[in-house]
Amino acid sequence: RKDDISNLPVKSGRYGLLSISDNGIGISDQIKCKIFEPYFTTKEKGKGTGLGLSVVYGIIKSMGGDIQVYSEVGAGTTFNVYLPVMENTSNVKLEETTNEIPTGTEHILVVDDEYPIARVLQLLLERLGYTTTVRTSSIEALEAFKNNPDKFQMIISDMSMPNMRGDQLTLKIRQIRPNTPIIICTGFSEKISKRKAKKIGLNGFIMKPVVKSDLARLVRKTLDAT
Repeated sequence: RKDDISNLPVKSGRYGLLSISDNGIGISDQIKCKIFEPYFTTKEKGKGTGLGLSVVYGIIKSMGGDIQVYSEVGAGTTFNVYLPVMENTSNVKLEETTNEIPTGTEHILVVDDEYPIARVLQLLLERLGYTTTVRTSSIEALEAFKNNPDKFQMIISDMSMPNMRGDQLTLKIRQIRPNTPIIICTGFSEKISKRKAKKIGLNGFIMKPVVKSDLARLVRKTLDAT
């Protein structure tokens, strides 16, 4: 189906359109702006993870496409998924893939005010061989670092936290030990530009939900570089 993509954040070209609609209760504007955020859900506790649409968004964006949502309260919702059309597949070379994921043994301080998320990061890192310490308060994390700054070889912190955001924690850590490797985990609505990351002294940032292979490579690359 042909459709106007002039206002979409995609490259010019031919796109396939997959449109899914329902006649349900619709989505309010207050909720619609959050539906692609990792871990955001309107379901009751224990009934939803809030990862479905976030994962879908990430897949579509990684393929060079886009997803648009049109909804009116009481009149249903439509999701339009735009994916680039591949013109010729006969000469496409498959990229070499590898199952080798880098590991390590360093001690990493994990900071996230939501314990389930911090726990997932902890499990991922420990399965890669790293030792971890978890704090669910940025203030407590800063205190732990102050008490023994040489204990931690890296800090992985959430961006949006009460009392002290991840970027603010980064600046505090830099005042104690300037060369400490720091990676920020950020959600859909709080993206960090490379310029801002460099300005506040970050060594890297990764989008939620975190993929194990991406996390492993970023952590190993950052530690080896510093």
